Amino acid sequence: MAGVAPTPAALPPHVLERADVRAAIANHDFGEVFRLAKLHGNISYAKIAEAVGYKREHIGKMARPETNGTGARPRITQHFKILEVVDGLRIPGHLAGLAPRPWELEQAADRAQPDDPSTLLAQGGAGLWDVAELLRRTEMSSINSAALESIEQGIDQLARAYPYADADYLHQRTRNGLQYVTKQLESRMTLRQHRELLVDAGWLFLLNACVQYDRGQREAANLSKAAALRIGEEAGHGEIKAWAWEIAAWFALTQCRWDDMLTAVDAGHAADQTHSVGVQLYAHKARAAARMGDARLVRDSLDAGRARLERLPRPDHPEHHFIIDPDKWDFYEMDAYRLLGDDERAATHAHSVIRISTGPDGTEISPMRAAEARLTLGVTAARTGEVEEAVGMGSAALAADRKSLPSLLLVANELDKELRARYPREAATRDFHEQIASIARNSTMPELPF
Repeated sequence: MAGVAPTPAALPPHVLERADVRAAIANHDFGEVFRLAKLHGNISYAKIAEAVGYKREHIGKMARPETNGTGARPRITQHFKILEVVDGLRIPGHLAGLAPRPWELEQAADRAQPDDPSTLLAQGGAGLWDVAELLRRTEMSSINSAALESIEQGIDQLARAYPYADADYLHQRTRNGLQYVTKQLESRMTLRQHRELLVDAGWLFLLNACVQYDRGQREAANLSKAAALRIGEEAGHGEIKAWAWEIAAWFALTQCRWDDMLTAVDAGHAADQTHSVGVQLYAHKARAAARMGDARLVRDSLDAGRARLERLPRPDHPEHHFIIDPDKWDFYEMDAYRLLGDDERAATHAHSVIRISTGPDGTEISPMRAAEARLTLGVTAARTGEVEEAVGMGSAALAADRKSLPSLLLVANELDKELRARYPREAATRDFHEQIASIARNSTMPELPF
């Protein structure tokens, strides 16, 4: 819905400023938004239906507090429909956790169209005040600070959703963000704004690489990782460069390329020495060392990572994918101790990981880490002769909705190896092996650039 003309259901300012309206928008409870729009803005359901492309009856159904005796109203979850509602009601993107909508940018451009500074020079030279005016105009931009802040908030929300959100949903949202940011880079802006947008693109490419690799798109993930590294170098952003190397180390770890992994770890440390990415790099080194059977390097790496972690402040949002906090350290130690054969410590850390990964209501807030913790408990159970327990834990891990396929298969194959070495004739062993083989066969996604 491009264009700046008002829609039949554009929410007036006094409605958009209400706390209950803003809360409903932030929660994507658009049925409540429709109800409040009619109550406080005198906007009929017929006008809303016309603006957002729904039938009037459906709008009324969504606006009712209770529809089926459960207290729940139908929700709009499809991304393109959310955009239609946001545009139809003229809801600013940042209120709904989105980047600025096209009509917002067009309105901003209509309010202030900068003149071409070159006209000053074409008029026969620039005097003192002309130079000042030229400088002022070169600092004018077609993107404002509010739009930049909205982009950063959107990226932050995506990174915080990474541990639990559907991979396909994250992939689409990250692609949308990249398309929007790269389009803005073609606009007129200051040097500072250009660097800010470059940095935003760098974080989006990093997140895109992770999601693509989770989905089995190895080549596309490598392209996104390389793009992030190049942006980090161009923008002089050490943390983005370090995370790009961290992702390269993760790729190499899950592909058992130990030399490449150690090279990437060293490059990551060289790029950044101050942020929590260094903790993750030490963790990768410990996990690789465990798989190489170097117990001393495992312990040295864990000690170095823990020391770095203790020097960092506890983050406000530990769920953020690009922030490492103390709770995540149990996950790394669990992996290392399992591989070293220290089953007691591995199981203790695994139970801790599952506990931390579960919310007060029983919902798993970090299902990928919880899945690997269950595989660890499966390995320790297999080593003590508890075959059914081992296979049960392994099957539960493979059934997780949110998966990082390369990491999950790496650890699942370790459990499979334990079961086949110890109990090759057990039917449960054969069944678990077939589960892994089936996931591996169906794990390859189409290789697309983004």
